[in-house]
Amino acid sequence: MHSIDIDSVDLNLLRVFVALIEEGGASRAALRLGVTQPAVSAALARLREIYADPLFERTGRGLRPTLRANELAPLIGEALNRCRQAFALSVAGKDIKGRTITIGLSDDSEIALGQSLVALIDEQLHGLRILFRQTHSGLVQDMLMHHQIDIAVSAGGLSSPLIARHRLGRGNYLCIADADNSIPSSAEDYAQRPHLLVSSGGFVGIVDEGLNAAGYKRSIRASTSHFAAVPFLLVGSKLITTVPTHAARAMERVSTLQTFPCPVPLPSYDLEIGTRVGSKHDSTLQTVKSLIIQLVDNTFCLS
Repeated sequence: MHSIDIDSVDLNLLRVFVALIEEGGASRAALRLGVTQPAVSAALARLREIYADPLFERTGRGLRPTLRANELAPLIGEALNRCRQAFALSVAGKDIKGRTITIGLSDDSEIALGQSLVALIDEQLHGLRILFRQTHSGLVQDMLMHHQIDIAVSAGGLSSPLIARHRLGRGNYLCIADADNSIPSSAEDYAQRPHLLVSSGGFVGIVDEGLNAAGYKRSIRASTSHFAAVPFLLVGSKLITTVPTHAARAMERVSTLQTFPCPVPLPSYDLEIGTRVGSKHDSTLQTVKSLIIQLVDNTFCLS
């Protein structure tokens, strides 16, 4: 068993490790860090020596972290966050140029929130970079606790006592279709229209449950797993779909689509924002969190 003199370890190695974890390759990690690929390879060799583990294995698509690397990822991520917090205090939290904060959210929330948030951050936190990362309620807590994201916006999935949660409100749904289509006059008319299903599974959605309770079954002509595809699939077609209200309003603003109330009752849902408890002293991150809350209050149509 070898020993390492901790005082001789370059802390930049931790930045290289995180870049390799998140980028999945030495060339991308080098580009992100602004160094050469040989420098990244040398840092990886040193990390392998320190941890007595390969840490990353080559695949056809880049580098895959080993079990040991996945165990280290949240610890190293937290260590870097602590360093950032300490340096932020030294300059009253204003030195944010070059920093990235990662926000985990589903694409319906990104559609509604993204553009306004980027503009607001550019105005109030100029130099900060925002990275939107797709997630959902089944993944969001693990992603937050493993430092894959810094802030989570989610309809559920946040329950750990190590997460500081804030309720944003209750969300609901609207139907959306091309403006040339007539609005369904009844639940029966709605069920008979050709539907686009937005669902990760691709076969059943919240609408099917609502229609089933009312004694109807809809005709699904196509399915997609991403809300971002909806305008491109609906414009100029006879398809209709039902999506979260905040996404529907955003799509309506930038396309020829129209929204209308769903003819069958659908359940509402809670939307929350969460951060790791340990990030409460990170003034920049907390400011971004506050800006998200502000935007949601103004634009998300929550109750």
